[in-house]
Amino acid sequence: MLNQSRGALRAFVFLWLFSACLHLSYPFLPANSWRSKIMSPAIALAFLPLVVTLLARYRHYFRLLVRAVLLRGIRDCLTGLRPEERAFSYVLTNALPGDPGHILATFDHWSSRCEYLAHLGPLKGQILTRLITQQAPELVLELGTRCGYATLLIAQALPPGSRVLTIEMDPRTATVAEKVIRLAGFDECKVELIVGRSEEVIPHLKTQYRLHGAGLVLLGHRPRCYLRDLQLLEAQALLPIGATVLADHVLFPGAPRFLQYAKACGRYRCRLHHTGLQYFPSIRDGLAQLTYLGPG
Repeated sequence: MLNQSRGALRAFVFLWLFSACLHLSYPFLPANSWRSKIMSPAIALAFLPLVVTLLARYRHYFRLLVRAVLLRGIRDCLTGLRPEERAFSYVLTNALPGDPGHILATFDHWSSRCEYLAHLGPLKGQILTRLITQQAPELVLELGTRCGYATLLIAQALPPGSRVLTIEMDPRTATVAEKVIRLAGFDECKVELIVGRSEEVIPHLKTQYRLHGAGLVLLGHRPRCYLRDLQLLEAQALLPIGATVLADHVLFPGAPRFLQYAKACGRYRCRLHHTGLQYFPSIRDGLAQLTYLGPG
């Protein structure tokens, strides 16, 4: 999958270079030169089959680029709102308050039909729900609340008396997530939302938030931060033996250093759930499931 991601990146870079080459072709010729007028279309036609091939091969990545970056940027400028805020407006209008399942279904409809929204999605959500149902952890720690999608999945699957502690670094996104969580009917005893950077919050979880060990940890914030935060959890002794660490997006965009560490350090039993990217099933992604074996 890493090779595919690199291939997509090469395709984007190539297209940029191709465009630049068209603009820079024969710069020493005057703009109205007959050779300039003939040669530039000729070069474009020569590269056209390759461009068409790349577009066909990486069409799913281009669709993701258009939906998740280009169209999002346009909507952000036009509305002055973030994707999570636009999604919440839709949920508030169409979902049933106090019904987490209906709120999740409304998020799915918005993300698949209206505007791409990065969250766990229904397929990965089934894996998460199954694990929680099987293990019934007393406390779940989530890094990266986003719009609150995974938080609702966790909260509704937990047994009575268990709780969720979720951390979101962006205050504006956290405000939306808080509204979603309370709209679903979960109070602060069930779901506690902390606003702050994970690397700053984790060292204070024991003293300030009464967290002495998490039976399940969901990593869903930034893949490049997974390894750092996993090692912080180890250093703070917040992972009891047998605890599960579930990490999203380990194949796309990818967390190679995290996976390498988990497999090589001897502290975890590793399993990889192969899935597609939410709402883009042709783009391969996966959830890494780590079982903590102890400090070793």
